[in-house]
Amino acid sequence: MNLLRAISSLANRRPASGNCAECPDGLPGKDPAFSAAVTALGAKLANADGHADAGEFQAFSQVFQPAPKAERDVHRLYDLARQTTRGFESYARQLARRYRACPEVLHDVLGGLFHIAKSDGAVTGAEIAYIEDVARLFGLPPLTVRRIKAEHLGLDADDPYALLDVAPDAPDATVRDAWKSALKASHPDRAAAHGASAEEAEAARGQAHARSAALNAAFDQVMRERHDLVAAQAV
Repeated sequence: MNLLRAISSLANRRPASGNCAECPDGLPGKDPAFSAAVTALGAKLANADGHADAGEFQAFSQVFQPAPKAERDVHRLYDLARQTTRGFESYARQLARRYRACPEVLHDVLGGLFHIAKSDGAVTGAEIAYIEDVARLFGLPPLTVRRIKAEHLGLDADDPYALLDVAPDAPDATVRDAWKSALKASHPDRAAAHGASAEEAEAARGQAHARSAALNAAFDQVMRERHDLVAAQAV
């Protein structure tokens, strides 16, 4: 995937918002500062876990593919930047300032970083911490970051959003509707399938009660976490 081309197309598809038109030099693909910043962020991610390999640069090239005439300069900057993770904050803040009116660009950059992190088959805690730091400097909402992470790494099986089958940044109303639909589908009265024995029906009802309890707990956890996020942001 050529991210420069992809996010330029993304910006072009949102003319009604009026936001991406406010980006410097029109679109990210035409912004030299964008190319330099994402190169540095990608390179420093490659060293976040203490080592960088060729596979991570290949993944970087797939996502943040530079123009052919700039490839040598990009490779040189990448090699220089990956020697240390220090200094990534300034690049992240630069992107946040330049593209705060078009957060979709920042979402795609974060997604590209997750793609690089998983390129060697294992995402380390240090890499996750680095990406989350970048997201914080981008000023992205925690639930948006959680959704982007889930798109690339998946949700844990016991994650409440996985149980409710909704995206982590879905609106409250969507979460509530998903919870109610799942409860309805798991209602104990549905457990007694036609023709089932009394023992089978009783076992099915027990499973339905257990799933309903898990769904209620997941919904309560999601709502509680969201309330806490709002309260923390208000401080």
